[in-house]
Amino acid sequence: MSLELRCHCCSDIIQLELYLACRIGFVTQDDVLFTHLTVKETLTYAALLRLPRTMTREQKKERAMDIIYELGLERCQDTMIGGSFVRGVSGGERKRVCIGNEIIINPSLLFLDEPTSGLDSTTALRIVQLLHDIAETGKTVITTIHQPSSRLFHKFDKLILLGRGSLLYFGKTAEAMPYFSSIGCNPLIAMNPAEFLLDLANGNTNDVSVPSELDDKVHMENQNLQDTNSKINLRPSAQDVHEYLVDAYEHRVAYKEKKKLLAPLPISDDMKATITSSKREWGTNWCQQYSILFCRGLKERRHDYLSWMRITQVIATSIILGLLWWHSDPTTPKGLQDQAGLLFFIAVFWGFFPVFTAIFTFPQERAMLNKERAADMYKLSAYFLARTTSDLPLDLFLPVIFMVIVYFMAGLKASAMRFFLSMLTVFLSIIAAQGLGLAIGATLLDIKKATTLASVTVMTFMLAGGFFVKRVPPFISWLRYLSFNYHTYRLLLKVQYDPVPDILMTSVPLDNGVTEVGALVAMIIGYRVLAYLSLRRVKASNG
Repeated sequence: MSLELRCHCCSDIIQLELYLACRIGFVTQDDVLFTHLTVKETLTYAALLRLPRTMTREQKKERAMDIIYELGLERCQDTMIGGSFVRGVSGGERKRVCIGNEIIINPSLLFLDEPTSGLDSTTALRIVQLLHDIAETGKTVITTIHQPSSRLFHKFDKLILLGRGSLLYFGKTAEAMPYFSSIGCNPLIAMNPAEFLLDLANGNTNDVSVPSELDDKVHMENQNLQDTNSKINLRPSAQDVHEYLVDAYEHRVAYKEKKKLLAPLPISDDMKATITSSKREWGTNWCQQYSILFCRGLKERRHDYLSWMRITQVIATSIILGLLWWHSDPTTPKGLQDQAGLLFFIAVFWGFFPVFTAIFTFPQERAMLNKERAADMYKLSAYFLARTTSDLPLDLFLPVIFMVIVYFMAGLKASAMRFFLSMLTVFLSIIAAQGLGLAIGATLLDIKKATTLASVTVMTFMLAGGFFVKRVPPFISWLRYLSFNYHTYRLLLKVQYDPVPDILMTSVPLDNGVTEVGALVAMIIGYRVLAYLSLRRVKASNG
């Protein structure tokens, strides 16, 4: 299908882009999928976000199941996608899931970038046969492919051959070999047509007969080389072959093909109505986007957050702390200082842990975010809020286990009110530290750079936390107010000892704790606003 559209202003271009966005599917070379979601969950979430809001939730789920059966994925529908460190579906099944993510919206045009890359010949043939079946339903499928087998080559209806950025052939696949034969290029040995064409495109004529024009040119060049006693070259150069093929295409085929492509086709009334409507139609409203992304985030990250390795790490650390501070006695100066050291370690541990978990969030999901935002699946604000809040239930599970073990083993104040206030303080510290990690990750979007910056920042905050140095020089004393460790440590002291003993008193007296709580809340909000603005800046620069 071709459209003759004349755009007279920017609004016309925007209308055209909105129309094309919901009519075109694009499958990237790399399989951009969530590792821990199953095949069914992946396609269901895509259906919920991408299909029009005129469809009910159940209809969208039925559409996802139809795609699963259409692509032959019913046997692995409850298997995780998997990745480098997670066992999942096969490469061919993963590629079919990527195709399913795009054809779920029933696009008129489907682009694929090297869909057979990394697949064995049998699996590659299945993928190409699937694309052929999709094309037979009335869709236009365009794919790039390198080194296809002869069976794959004959599955394609039309062929575009490029060499050094220039068009060497465009037309029916079945007519490609006769065309090159007509211009004097034939394989000298039995070979895959695709290999023959790639050799020509790269100027390799070792197993290819060349036309008399090129032979004459080579003989003339060799005659000149003999006169200068230079080494004789018996084959035409790659540059000569390329120029000959480009010239032959321009004179024999290009004009007729361009005339066909430029012939306008009438636009139906439905298309005109869709194109002239400049309003962007999201598949769901903002609240539904948030809800879907929140549930998807919980399912995707629960495996990492609640892995046995992480649970074992937290439990082992809490038991070691409980044994080292076993029933510490705060009635003696040494015991009091020991407990203060424990409280500071808790503030540092639950400041360090969330930062280095959160900095990976946006760099790791950058490809997925770019892909889904390009497809207009959701608003950035809905994604950001869902992404940052879906971590909270998971982030707060392990600290509860940690505090239950450490609090009573170490002999801290056995009071329900003090215990819950201590937990609340730790929660505030975690959310603030997580915000810092999100801001660093979103600003840099590079794991190595983000890790380096986070290490320096966390170390600085720890040193300014009020335990190692109580009398900070005035010219740098402002630094402690930026440290969530400082505010968390002071709140934990306030909860455990009210009034706080002079031996533990820092240079700034403790009041009722409102200042510290306000500072942590400001960090929670401020860091997240910075992270969101950084993501918007990246999106704007990419767009």
